[in-house]
Amino acid sequence: MLRLFPIALLAIFPCLLSPATAAEKQLPNIVMILTDDQGWGDLSIQGNTNLSTPNIDQLAKEGARFDWFYVCHLCAPTRAEMLTGRFYARTGVRGVSTGQERLNLDEKTLAQYLKEAGYATAAFGKWHNGMQFPYHPNARGFDEYYGFCSGHWGHYFSPELDHNNTLVRGDGYVTDDFTNKAMQFIEKNKDNPFFCYVPYCTPHSPMQVPDQFYDKFADADPAMKNRDPEKEELGMTRAALAMCENIDWNVGRILKKLDELNLAENTIVIYFSDNGPNSFRWNGDMKGRKGSIDEGGTRVPCFVRWPAQIKPNTRIGKTAGAVDLLPTLLDCAGIEVEYAKPIDGRSVKPLLTGNWERWQDRPIIAVRNKEISVRTQTSRLDAQGHLYNILNDVGQREDISGTNPTMVKRMQAVADKFRGEVQETYFAKDDRPFTVGYTNNTPLPARDGNGHGGIERSARAPNCSYFTNWKTTDGRVTWDVEVGEPGEYEAVVYYTCPKENVGVEIQAELLGQKTSATVTEVHDPESYGPEQDRFDRGSESPVKDFKPLSLGTLKLEKGRGTLTLSALKIPGEGAIEVRSVWLNRK
Repeated sequence: MLRLFPIALLAIFPCLLSPATAAEKQLPNIVMILTDDQGWGDLSIQGNTNLSTPNIDQLAKEGARFDWFYVCHLCAPTRAEMLTGRFYARTGVRGVSTGQERLNLDEKTLAQYLKEAGYATAAFGKWHNGMQFPYHPNARGFDEYYGFCSGHWGHYFSPELDHNNTLVRGDGYVTDDFTNKAMQFIEKNKDNPFFCYVPYCTPHSPMQVPDQFYDKFADADPAMKNRDPEKEELGMTRAALAMCENIDWNVGRILKKLDELNLAENTIVIYFSDNGPNSFRWNGDMKGRKGSIDEGGTRVPCFVRWPAQIKPNTRIGKTAGAVDLLPTLLDCAGIEVEYAKPIDGRSVKPLLTGNWERWQDRPIIAVRNKEISVRTQTSRLDAQGHLYNILNDVGQREDISGTNPTMVKRMQAVADKFRGEVQETYFAKDDRPFTVGYTNNTPLPARDGNGHGGIERSARAPNCSYFTNWKTTDGRVTWDVEVGEPGEYEAVVYYTCPKENVGVEIQAELLGQKTSATVTEVHDPESYGPEQDRFDRGSESPVKDFKPLSLGTLKLEKGRGTLTLSALKIPGEGAIEVRSVWLNRK
């Protein structure tokens, strides 16, 4: 059985700086902007003439610019590294969906450290490290959360979102909406130290963006192409460039708000991306894209502005990565902590402030499934054992392993050591159930369940999918769950049902308890989303507006079991479509 720890107990070693002393020390505010699937080359400051990103460019010029900054090959792993200061393979994160994106409950996050030190904390955007409490951002150190917890979303214009674990309807284009909420939070907390985390979900697909940004690129033929131009899809590139210019506009709005409130001087603003670009487009001749653990999949832009401490136009040639952000920010704030677990990152404050004479280089690890790549200050050993001098060969075109056997042996030893350290965590089977009852309302989306008897997801990618094709009473939907608190739970299914299927009786069963209800109302909305795509969404699902139906109450004890949704009676041609089941503790 999965052991779950009360959130209060996760802070094994409390910060030595109390909230009372936080205001006295004038802690710096922190604004962290994380983009989704934006490559190193998707900014004009990197030399890309295909687009213009003046606000982000100015941010970089006014602070420090990392030339060699590394993250993971995919979204959830990078978030785990930023939040914990630990390589993601240590943290319980194994993938990007079906529960593999969850950050282990015995990991302590940057937000928790900062909150203990007196910061107001909030996140606005894509979380992607767990949905159900105590994996939810509100349980991981964030006072306020507004966004979605899945790896991607099926529609970007006023979609259904999560506000502090309650379903709400968004207001306008998501990136604009997240920015609006972030600026409101900043203004509300202008007199106290705050941590405002803004993880945008663009330019991740679906490739949707308002006309005012897309029109510039609708017929464009970008001059700068991917190193393998035959792989580039022009329509995808156009949409991505438009989405990046929208991000730039929104970054400008946040920076302007800081200026208006006279907060810019003592606010640390960090801007970076979570992995390489989500398509083959210009990326500085680097090999690979999102999903790759080569340079193109893991090297991203990173800029840090802090006028009180960082000189303008600071260029940093040392390697750094997402694992360094937690210790760096705590160091910049003067917050001394005993880490809950050993971290892999290190404070790069000396690099930011120019005191780097004694800086010692260290390797950065990249992991994908069973593959491991190692990046040192000068070189990369890829997962196949090929060695490249990245400073002279960023495109990884010349394998120099044959003439550098000692270096290969040394870097391979680093990879082998790390593989051994995570053998029983990252490489082991993920047997964690989905947690129920650690707050009043627990969502169990289709992403986390399994269909049986012909029931299938609405698309291959699980994150924003729903269950469909439920034709017979042999069909059922199941979730592996663990109830953390005994009590009475109302089971609510979010469904669609055409007129001919009204009268179907749906039952929920868990831990020997059953309850059922008959669908009496037609709810048969059209799916939508793809009609607003600028480029084909591929394996991602369209969306629908689902209707809640109470199935009644389950009286549950603590324990692990299978939540099963079944159809006791199907009078028509089929049953229902299912977006999620909520178990709401009374």
